[in-house]
Amino acid sequence: MINRIGIVGLGYVGLPLACAFASRSFKVTGLDTDLEKIELIKREEAPIYEEGLQDLLKKVLEEKSLKVTSSYKEMLEESDACFICVGTPSNPDGSVDLRYVKETIEMLGESYRRVDKYLLLVVRSTIPPGTTLNVIKKTLEEWSGKNIGEYGLCFNPEFLREGRALYDIFNPDRIIIGAIDEESGRILLDIYKRFHGISMPPVLITNPTNAELIKYVSNVFLATKISFINMISQLCQRIPNADVKVIAEGIGMDKRIGREFLNAGLGWGGSCFPKDVKAFLRFGEEIGLRLNLVESIIEINESQIENAVKLVEELVGRLDGKTISILGLAFKPGTDDVRESRSIRLVEELLKYNVEIKVHDPKALEKAKKILGDKVIYCRTIEECLTGSDLCILGTEWAEYKELRQETLKKYMRRPALLDCRRLYDPEEFREIKFSAIGLGPR
Repeated sequence: MINRIGIVGLGYVGLPLACAFASRSFKVTGLDTDLEKIELIKREEAPIYEEGLQDLLKKVLEEKSLKVTSSYKEMLEESDACFICVGTPSNPDGSVDLRYVKETIEMLGESYRRVDKYLLLVVRSTIPPGTTLNVIKKTLEEWSGKNIGEYGLCFNPEFLREGRALYDIFNPDRIIIGAIDEESGRILLDIYKRFHGISMPPVLITNPTNAELIKYVSNVFLATKISFINMISQLCQRIPNADVKVIAEGIGMDKRIGREFLNAGLGWGGSCFPKDVKAFLRFGEEIGLRLNLVESIIEINESQIENAVKLVEELVGRLDGKTISILGLAFKPGTDDVRESRSIRLVEELLKYNVEIKVHDPKALEKAKKILGDKVIYCRTIEECLTGSDLCILGTEWAEYKELRQETLKKYMRRPALLDCRRLYDPEEFREIKFSAIGLGPR
């Protein structure tokens, strides 16, 4: 029975996973090459914001069920299963950059060569179909001198929502195990049975290539649902009395369709959907297949920023010299992650029109500064952000913004007007000011 687990990569995927395992009686050794991150964790400070993560991190460190290191040798000596959670960013052409995965496997293999024990290697990083067999297996065997049977190997995709990562780890819809052999699959299944106990979710055990495809196809399908409802939102904006929010409720009542991921807005962003959709498109090209539908969902996603700018112009007229308040910069609520944030993308587009932009976000201001620099004014309170502006745009649907009322806008703004890009508000509650929303037709 495996009790000792190593986690390589302590970011948005790896750190929540490490804390979760450590909270369920596993001894966990987390590894990261970022020494500043390691020191933060040792001081019981989570280097990222994720709901519930700070408290859980503090708990498992105090209980000594989690330790962190930058040494592969130390991690391997104290682990019998190792989960790889390093990043797989995009190359300029949209394909997957596997350098961090390769470097990790090389470092693991070099250290593993000097360790005489069975090790189960579990890859969680999102990788193109065929990578486990054609890259990871070959690289590990080259650097370690060991063969399958002396070690185990699985691709085990994660399906985590940032902001809800811990919840999703403890309450997954399913577990997909892409095992290179029967023994590898059995051992990983035993780990999850121990972790989940009587709450064990459905499990599919298949080969690594199918598991790799399941990860990509899942994300592409969800991105497709978002792009579809955003296409309908642009249609609704041209039809008097139409409302995409009502349309989504109506079609979502059909069990074949479902309501999830039918929220019109600025489009899909974040660390997963943009790179995974582009990587899937590129993968199709590499094997000689044009994925026309994937091309279309990318095109629709990009058009939502242009659509939002048109709504801005309809509300305030000529943009030159105007002051605009943006509420929300994180790509979604519940996280400080601003990678591929659609709200920031909208800010960048509006800056082309010689406007002054004031921004607020409960968690993401510091990370947004690394992208926007001194091009905008950063505000610590909502009231500060609204003061003296000609338009307020809701960019991220944080719970803090749900209580916003037209009286507040009238009190602080120069010309009270609101553009709801996340469909958080009831239009009837803003009848005394200029109001517009994505997917809302003329009244």
